[in-house]
Amino acid sequence: MKNIFLIGGTMGVGKTTTCKILKKKLNNSVFLDGDWCWVMHEQSIIDDIISRLNTSGCKVYTISLVCSEQALCEHLRKDVAACIRTEDVISRSIERLPLYDKLNTYKVNVSNISPEQVADFIIENFEIS
Repeated sequence: MKNIFLIGGTMGVGKTTTCKILKKKLNNSVFLDGDWCWVMHEQSIIDDIISRLNTSGCKVYTISLVCSEQALCEHLRKDVAACIRTEDVISRSIERLPLYDKLNTYKVNVSNISPEQVADFIIENFEIS
């Protein structure tokens, strides 16, 4: 059986880094990055994405990476200092943070763990074959 992971979360929470680590750790995996379009901040969007996929023979996991506002600010400030993001991203990302709590997804709190630990948690806690 194939596994499909839809991993969402606000900008700066660690989705891309976590998914790149998962791709390296899992055999025959693909990573499609949709960060540029803020894809999965509403349940209707997640439901629409899944409805358009052929999921026969697949197990679908919907996961939201969540964290405290403080941890998010720390992550984003590092990115701003490194000129990876602009300062305005901090307020926009914080505004979206509560949206992920409302979703029908498995929540992984990444406030105090590294992306490597998040990837390991996903591998260990979901039926990945």
